[in-house]
Amino acid sequence: MSDGTEKVLRGTCNRTRSPLQGSILVASSLEAGLYDAMVASRAVVCGAGGLTGHMQSICRGRGIPVLRVDESDLAGVTGEVTLHLESQSIIVESDTVSRAASPEAGEPSLDDLGSACAVIADLQDISTINACGPDAKRVDSFFIREEFLCLAAGLRPLDSMGGSPADITAYGQAVADRLCGFVEALLPEQRLVLRLLDLRSDHAARVTELAQVAVEPNPELGLHGARWLLGSNAYRDALHAVLGSLRERLGDEAGRVHLSVPFVNDAEEFATLSRHLELPADVPVSAFIETPAAVHATAAICASGASELFVGTKDLVQFYLAADRGNHLVAGSYQTRHPAVIDGMRRVVQSARATGTPVRVFALGADLGHYLEQLPPPDGYMMCTAELQQVILRS
Repeated sequence: MSDGTEKVLRGTCNRTRSPLQGSILVASSLEAGLYDAMVASRAVVCGAGGLTGHMQSICRGRGIPVLRVDESDLAGVTGEVTLHLESQSIIVESDTVSRAASPEAGEPSLDDLGSACAVIADLQDISTINACGPDAKRVDSFFIREEFLCLAAGLRPLDSMGGSPADITAYGQAVADRLCGFVEALLPEQRLVLRLLDLRSDHAARVTELAQVAVEPNPELGLHGARWLLGSNAYRDALHAVLGSLRERLGDEAGRVHLSVPFVNDAEEFATLSRHLELPADVPVSAFIETPAAVHATAAICASGASELFVGTKDLVQFYLAADRGNHLVAGSYQTRHPAVIDGMRRVVQSARATGTPVRVFALGADLGHYLEQLPPPDGYMMCTAELQQVILRS
């Protein structure tokens, strides 16, 4: 459940893919095709998926509560419903559809976060944070996944990559258009970090009309992240179009946009990808640490030229514990505070700090206090927009 100021919500159920402002979206599962309907909703009720899946992360960032019910109960969630967020219950004509204990959240302050980083889904999230008063300037960076940017802009990246050179350039310029708007919304000294395209095959298939997408038995462990980027000359060209357009339109301000490599396993992979992308030397390129292999290679990745590190806690948990973060059937095994996970995060922070490389750790609001107690201080923490907003407002 996403933290918010309202504890009881009442609304009309929307069971379609069309946006209905202020409704309660009801769906068997959340996927990219529901993006417009999802962001227009006050809350979401779904029958499958964990609370840390990609679409759920967008909801969390926007402060849109997500409640999960058993698939068999979804049919009963119709008409006018009342959602009690603290107890995670849904009332339909006085019948309780679902009930579960809500997690307790700690009360860390902005002072505890170091250089705070907001994980965003679109331009509105930057405005939300920067409207929080004088303390907003203590958020020094905003982090966005390229695929989330594509969803908000209606772009189909794999179709563009499979098209002509003009299609590839047009995609890069469209991404740059969005980034320029983001940069214009930044306060002085803030920056934007773009996590390069990381579409798993199952997600890619939902936002692709023309390109062929391979069917993989286990997309989480398949051809995505750095592995896919290494095999795509078209994406390299699109990224050059992004950077060229940013320099042309923003001048020196283009330096406020940094890049981050997703799903990288070791220093050799990071260095090989850096060479493949042929990026200018003055463009900072960071690495996302989200596999056990990357944890053990942290020092070497730093030595290979990573400008900074981001610890992708949600993926790190699922790979350490072999528990799919999108599968509610193994939710009990997906433990964000598991000792093995904490040990891995501690290793990353210690290795990065030893090499002088900045490191930031992603934390869900409910886990932040625990991480502050268990980890050596990183350079900063990353949080989804709505949760970080709550920390700022109570500081």
